[in-house]
Amino acid sequence: MITFENTTVMNMKNAMLGARNPMNSWDRSDSKELPDGTFQFGPKDMDLAKRLIKSGSDHRKFMRQIFVSVNITAPLYWWKEYDTYKVATTANSTSTMHKIHAKPIELSDFSHDHLTEESERYLSAIVEYLESVRQRYMATKDKPYWYDLIQLLPESYNQMRTCTLSYETLRNIAHSRAGHKLDEWRVGFMDWMHTLPYADDLIFYEN
Repeated sequence: MITFENTTVMNMKNAMLGARNPMNSWDRSDSKELPDGTFQFGPKDMDLAKRLIKSGSDHRKFMRQIFVSVNITAPLYWWKEYDTYKVATTANSTSTMHKIHAKPIELSDFSHDHLTEESERYLSAIVEYLESVRQRYMATKDKPYWYDLIQLLPESYNQMRTCTLSYETLRNIAHSRAGHKLDEWRVGFMDWMHTLPYADDLIFYEN
């Protein structure tokens, strides 16, 4: 499973004005901000944006200046792959080290939507055991019990991170993860990207 909350897109206006810096063509900009703060591309600015995208990453620098902030909750096995994207990204995560013991450990804390019935029962037994270990740790504060929690924790454990990344990074993800085995990439992340402003015109635009 993967979920997205509190998505915010920032700096489209300045990014497009900056795209006109090389030719000092600011007077040709026809985009505007609506009263509710939404950025609306004009035909001339969109034409410029698509021409720059066609010209390659060296020319579409404005894409690096459109920023997205979002809270993503996903299993640890997905986060390992997300960590490939270190350029123009920042992530601030909830702390497993500090907070794994702070609440009861429940099946809902894990991604198990693709498990067979047999494996679901096995995971439930693991979760039940982890909760018993957590209770022992809370009662004694003995560090070995804490290590049991950390070292036994399945990779299906869901972690929430607040992520900041750019449209350029999202474009790279769109092209490199479209056919990935994990539904969290191929369906979840791709579907979320399509909800972003002008995603089809910028992130998914094909030359």
